[in-house]
Amino acid sequence: MAKILVIDDEKGIRNTLREVLEYEKHEVDVATNGPEGLELFYRDNYDIVLCDIKMPEMDGIEVLEKINAYLPDVPVIMISGHGNIDTAVEAIKKGAYDFIEKPLDLNRLLVTMRNATERKDLVTETRVLKRRISKTYDIVGESPAILKVKEMIDRVAPTDARVLIVGDNGTGKELVARWLHEKSSRSEMPFVEVNCAAIPSELIESELFGHEKGAFTSAIKQRKGKFEQAHSGTLFLDEVGDMSLSAQAKVLRALQEHKISRVGSDKDIDVDVRVIAATNKNLAEEISQKNFREDLYHRLSVILIYVPSLNERIEDIPLLAEYFIEQISNEYGRPRMTITKDAIAELQKIHWTGNVREFRNVLERLIILCDKEISAEDVISFAQPISK
Repeated sequence: MAKILVIDDEKGIRNTLREVLEYEKHEVDVATNGPEGLELFYRDNYDIVLCDIKMPEMDGIEVLEKINAYLPDVPVIMISGHGNIDTAVEAIKKGAYDFIEKPLDLNRLLVTMRNATERKDLVTETRVLKRRISKTYDIVGESPAILKVKEMIDRVAPTDARVLIVGDNGTGKELVARWLHEKSSRSEMPFVEVNCAAIPSELIESELFGHEKGAFTSAIKQRKGKFEQAHSGTLFLDEVGDMSLSAQAKVLRALQEHKISRVGSDKDIDVDVRVIAATNKNLAEEISQKNFREDLYHRLSVILIYVPSLNERIEDIPLLAEYFIEQISNEYGRPRMTITKDAIAELQKIHWTGNVREFRNVLERLIILCDKEISAEDVISFAQPISK
């Protein structure tokens, strides 16, 4: 079921289209002229617009241009009783999805609408997929703390030095790791990520080094581990402080000898991998408590990069807000929302325990719940942490 806006100055056409489309289970709003139709369009989210060309006050071509300028992904089907080839060509050139002459062939109209709906879905799906596979990961900010991180990335990335990235949850440690990979000579090779905290301790060795068939009960076939998958590329060990001691010993050997052996095998496999690790834990404390190997720490921390918390760089909040508003609006297929200076000031007052990850979630919440502008009152109402 689609939500459809019909803009036509002929009452008979409006009523006919409403009856036919509602019979097809669509939700329909109607407008008698261009300005009224644009007012409805700006106020609500429509999947398709049907628009007459010859109308008083504002013709359909002008309405089409304004709709495309506001939300270009919404298909607009132009209809006219005064149609000719030149009119149809002009409408298509201006961005119309299709042109249908009056009297309307309802079967053709329904087919065109079904195709337009499928096209809109494909456009949305393509945008999401492009975002998922995109190799661009922006580190947003111009504060001294974040500029220092960017400078370290530029200096360290071209080398094969191992890097340990430290910082609180949600600060963007993975982004730093990805940029280290993107700016390295290994950028065309795999970037393989392992979240050490998300894998049970009894499975971490199999995940990292692979296993042979029959190595344990569920090992029904041979499997390559992350080290082999990352060969010639970069292996990112996220939350490395949660890795088991037995797995730490094997990782240490891999770093020292550039060799691994799969679980259930004595055969050595050569690996050429740059290892980048990250943690939110204090590894010095973990070492003193015998939870982390000191020799592994020294192997991993050839270069140490500290990613500051959002509370340490609140001057970046205006840039981050603009960046996420544009990103999230594009993801939802909505027009770009504005944010007031007072709203920015309110965001800067918040203590961000979840850092940039929490900040983005709050911006997404505000975009969903607010109208065309995010105000200070909106931030106070919707962005404050839930009190316990």
